[in-house]
Amino acid sequence: MKLAPLLAQYLYIHKRLDLPGLGTFLLDSSTIIEQENTKQIKSPIIEGVTFEANPLIKESPELIQFISTQAGKIKALAAADLDSHLGLAQQFINIGKPFLFEGIGSLSKIKSSEFIFTPGQVLTEKFIEQQIKETNSATTIEEPADYKSVFYSPKTKMKWAKPVAILLVIVGIGLAIWGGYTVYKRTAAKEDTIATNNNTNNAATDNKVTILPDSVVITKKDSTVVTAQNIPAGTAKFILETANASRAFPRFSKLKTFQWNVQMETKDSLSYKIFMMLPVTTADTSRMLDSLTRLNGKRVYIEN
Repeated sequence: MKLAPLLAQYLYIHKRLDLPGLGTFLLDSSTIIEQENTKQIKSPIIEGVTFEANPLIKESPELIQFISTQAGKIKALAAADLDSHLGLAQQFINIGKPFLFEGIGSLSKIKSSEFIFTPGQVLTEKFIEQQIKETNSATTIEEPADYKSVFYSPKTKMKWAKPVAILLVIVGIGLAIWGGYTVYKRTAAKEDTIATNNNTNNAATDNKVTILPDSVVITKKDSTVVTAQNIPAGTAKFILETANASRAFPRFSKLKTFQWNVQMETKDSLSYKIFMMLPVTTADTSRMLDSLTRLNGKRVYIEN
């Protein structure tokens, strides 16, 4: 429903209508307007309405609550609608054009800055029903009143646009999720294939691990064999990881690509240790452990 009829209804009920920036409309308490009895084609002129100019008057909370309830809007939107409506009224009045408050009358200003109020026709029930019908239409064309035609052109409201936009957003989100899942599955399958091939190649070529009975054996051809009983003085054995073959071989190869001087040993072909032999002093042991742990991504410890 438009705002103008609500202002008239509020005046009919409360006998007083405060409009910030303008003043107050007063309806004689003896005047009773029964809208159900005003169904005739030509509405009667409203009687007993006066206007008192007061630009400093404040916004009425009761009026905002009334607009919010009748229009089905939150108070903030109701207040914004009222402010916009009154701003438009002030523009017309300031340029010397009368502004029609439907169901109340026209307000204008003369050169001496005095307001002139001309009573209008009573707001009929037929007019209110027409406003409700226009509001409930799926697609409506807002017909501007005479005073609005100066500033606004007709607007077409299409209520189906919002549901269609929401549907398109939902479809777009669904397609994005499906596309991301498809790419993830393909990438995961490719990585699994590469990892399997690397494991096979590592086990069959350069990265062979020789297992010696009752001793610790280290890996690559370019690596030196160091047993647990042969740790040079001033050197510590830093254990980077202990894992089974399926984990140890790929991890060992990965660390080698980082140019780490890693070695690997096993006693039973079930458990493999990946380690580094590094010179370190007692004072630097903790610092070296912290550094290696951060780089390795797993806790590193020293084997005694």
